[in-house]
Amino acid sequence: MTSAVVLCLGYILGLLSSAADWGKYAVLALGVAIAAVLWLPLPRRLQFLKTGPKPRIWLAAGIIGFLATFYFQFRVPQPGPNDISNLVPPPDATPQEQVVTVRGQIVNTPNQTRSKKARFWLEAMELEKYEKDIGKQNSHQVTGKLYVTVPLLQATGRYPGQVVSVTGKLYEPKVAANPGAFNFKTYLAKQGGFAGLAGRRVDPQEGNATEEWGFWQVRRRIVMSQVRWLGVPEGPLVSGIVLGRRAVDIPYDIRDQFIRVGLAHTLAASGFHVSLLLWLVVVLTKRFPERVQFSVGVNALAIYAGLTGLQPSVLRADVMGIGALIALVSDRQVKPLGSLLLAAIILLLLNPLWIWDVGFELSFLATLGLLVTVPPLMKRLDWLPPAIATLIAVPLAAMVWTLPLQLYVFYQMSPYSILVNVLTSLPIAGITIGGFISGLAGVIWPPAGSALAWLLYYPIHFLIEIVQFFNKLPGSSIATGNLSLLQLLILYGLIVMVWLIPWWHKKQRWLLALLFAVALVAVPVSHAWATKFKVTVLQAANQPVLTIQNKGEMTLVYGGYENIARYTVLPFLRREAANKIDWGIAISSLGPKSGWPLMLENLGVKKILIAGGSRTASTMDASQEGTVKEAIAKNSKEIGSYEVLPVGETVQAGSTAVKLVNADAPVVQLEIGDQTWLWAGKLKVSEQKKLANSGQLSEIEVLWWSGGELKDIFLEALNPKVAIATSDSLDEQTEVLLERYNINIHLTGADGAVQWTPERGFEKATAKEDSLW
Repeated sequence: MTSAVVLCLGYILGLLSSAADWGKYAVLALGVAIAAVLWLPLPRRLQFLKTGPKPRIWLAAGIIGFLATFYFQFRVPQPGPNDISNLVPPPDATPQEQVVTVRGQIVNTPNQTRSKKARFWLEAMELEKYEKDIGKQNSHQVTGKLYVTVPLLQATGRYPGQVVSVTGKLYEPKVAANPGAFNFKTYLAKQGGFAGLAGRRVDPQEGNATEEWGFWQVRRRIVMSQVRWLGVPEGPLVSGIVLGRRAVDIPYDIRDQFIRVGLAHTLAASGFHVSLLLWLVVVLTKRFPERVQFSVGVNALAIYAGLTGLQPSVLRADVMGIGALIALVSDRQVKPLGSLLLAAIILLLLNPLWIWDVGFELSFLATLGLLVTVPPLMKRLDWLPPAIATLIAVPLAAMVWTLPLQLYVFYQMSPYSILVNVLTSLPIAGITIGGFISGLAGVIWPPAGSALAWLLYYPIHFLIEIVQFFNKLPGSSIATGNLSLLQLLILYGLIVMVWLIPWWHKKQRWLLALLFAVALVAVPVSHAWATKFKVTVLQAANQPVLTIQNKGEMTLVYGGYENIARYTVLPFLRREAANKIDWGIAISSLGPKSGWPLMLENLGVKKILIAGGSRTASTMDASQEGTVKEAIAKNSKEIGSYEVLPVGETVQAGSTAVKLVNADAPVVQLEIGDQTWLWAGKLKVSEQKKLANSGQLSEIEVLWWSGGELKDIFLEALNPKVAIATSDSLDEQTEVLLERYNINIHLTGADGAVQWTPERGFEKATAKEDSLW
């Protein structure tokens, strides 16, 4: 290990240590300790340690790591004194006060969200809002980036650099309130934004110049030429494979299918694309002098980085590609590991915050895997033809190095990933090269680009068919649960040992390491799944979501919309390693706009008990029945029967007894273990009195409701010990009433998810906290 390598690793370790407050001191202490050991006299058998870098190098590495943490903190974005986030209206502001008009400059090309809206970043310059103190609109000069979402039509024709005014509601992004949920506030903060604007109207401002040239125009020209004759989804998919999904609006259903089968890297511009681009440049310029090849290659890399939006994975590949071109011109041999380390240092000096970017981490880990693991795998596969051995070794090596991080961050894996990558490697390479050529032609003359892209129709359609086929297979995506940081470090320590220590290279020994790694992940998850008894009420925007995990059985009580299922329920179930739902209890309409169709598409459900959305106790409306039948017909997952709960009768859903107390405004009683829970929903005061006087209510332990007004006659009939509201606040009268009856109160809207276990009782459900960076 050279001195330069030690210093570089010290810098990287220092940035990684920023995750903990004591990290910088640990790095400094490590450098001092190693230097002190090397300065001391060592026994003869340990003298080999002094053949490496000198003690002063290790000391310098510790100091560099220590200083790196301060550089990291210095580069973390912070809202300025005039940042627009400081003017977000309070939650209790009147509707008139919540609506603002922000004037600013569009930063990036608007793209489509999953909810069919457009989003873009706005560099805010001026904010106008109504102020109650003065009784009129008031203008403020502001700074900062603003995350804007608007209806699609309002974003049509908008472009980077354009000055616009956007009218809508200014809001503060929310942190993750549920285990495994998406942390929107962290997502915006990483990009330098601290507020969002739900816009409803966009008005261009006078004085805007014509569209200024930029890479976004070239990108738009490429996409339009490829979509013109290929159509949708084939056209956007070709453009996405060439430029990455961050630069192109690929249909979300196609994007999700690629991710589920382990082809997410195909839609992320990365080293694979850069290597093919360099190969294409070298082939097309092989008749020219090496200096011409170098010049064309560097310019091609720079243009491609601009077209993809300067993504860290592309910049990493560009740096390594430039190193390869320099070696070509100077007739020198490249040291791949040194080139990879140099690329990491250059990028992390430019932006140290990338150290916590998952795309950056996966890119470097995958490249490291290709450099150090493909050669030994090729030796093991020498009984196969070299071409086939390469198709297997490349995705397998990348998976070995990236899978632990994927499990830690995303809680899931695709068991068909290797097979899918083997089958699609050649088609994807051909589509990528064809996409490069048609894209270049489209920039010069769009009809030519469209004609060349049309030749890719059957290859891209074949690729889509393969992906859809594997998506329909059972277990196309397996939830693995929450991997701890300790497990992650042990897994990577094991991988590094197998790489660096020759003792592990024998077949039986690396197989032992593989078995240990599988057991390290599978055994804790399997044990927890088989023994855990836990009830969790999720924070879901005032919509009812409750999960019951009882020794291998999963019951879901759900009454939310699709976005709640996608961003709250499914991430939580993946974190809990739930690959099926044994019992589903629908306490609202099961129509197309509910979240149940999405749940049925992603998870197997043994049986659904329907408690809401029907006026009668024994039938369900046509939209509900059509939704269920359509999901069962088109889905390959295990979907069993469904039943409408009759009023007043108890139905056994596994270990949970379910009783529909009221059908019109669903009131559902659940017997969970030795506790009785009651979902009261949004019962009106008159309905509360009616139920209390009817004698249908019995005493319970837990009252779960929307957070609306409660009456004492209703509480006296139930006599709950705990009350859980899905709102973020209670009206004063209800709060006083609950305190009078000594009822413990939990507000999921304010406090996040609440869980109950026999050992710990009720407590806030804590998620694995994401570091801000």
